[in-house]
Amino acid sequence: MERTRAAVLGSPVAHSLSPVLHSAAYAALGLDWTYDRVECDERRLPGLVGSLGPEWAGLSVTMPGKRAALAVADSATDRARAVGAANTLVRVDSGWRADCTDIDGVTGALRANGFAPGPGDAVVLGAGGTACAALAAVVELGIPGAVVVVREPARAGDAVVCAERLGLALRVLRWSETDFDALAESASVLVNTAPAGATEGLASSLARAPHVLDVIYHPWPTPLAEARDGVLATGLDMLLHQAFGQVEQFTGREAPRREMRDALCSATGGVLPLPL
Repeated sequence: MERTRAAVLGSPVAHSLSPVLHSAAYAALGLDWTYDRVECDERRLPGLVGSLGPEWAGLSVTMPGKRAALAVADSATDRARAVGAANTLVRVDSGWRADCTDIDGVTGALRANGFAPGPGDAVVLGAGGTACAALAAVVELGIPGAVVVVREPARAGDAVVCAERLGLALRVLRWSETDFDALAESASVLVNTAPAGATEGLASSLARAPHVLDVIYHPWPTPLAEARDGVLATGLDMLLHQAFGQVEQFTGREAPRREMRDALCSATGGVLPLPL
């Protein structure tokens, strides 16, 4: 009998830490499964997914294939459709089902680091795919509105469409015209999806937000992490919490969270504390 298989698809994918998380989970669950890295861009993804046999239980999908993953799926969750992308493909009776556990990554990372709802909108820096997942997380966290800050508002179209699908009130601000001190102080939470260099010089202002998730974790520490003395949720927290949902959808069993956390900490040299 062939072993059950799963993998992460992406390009480049050699750096992915997903095998660390999934391998630890399957071992803790007593499952003799394999989990590999597969180099695959968005152009190759449909053909590759279509060629996989019944031994394949699930696929994690990283950049640049998340939109292609949603398009190739036979069915999709409402939240994946709202975000317009999928980081998870699960083998089901009807074929492949797409989901976006990146949303769980954002909500889980913030809650594990003490997030409590408060007044004010969420602030999201950047408007790419991760920003759209953050907007869906804003809804799940019970925050009624969000502000997206971008270099050029015309490039925020995907975020605007995503917010409309979610029924989320959204404002788009131009980066160069934003008072970051006032914006951060009035926010309930701030999520940075922009490159670390973009926040250099602004970190002390952004750090005024009561809760912060900086999805960038390499190189570490980021300017925002330094400005908050490390008191923030990180991209590694997000990576960990999105993987819990993937493992549960692939296996149909509860994710062994502690074992997965410990494996990730070991793989990254214990640089960051990762609360559950």
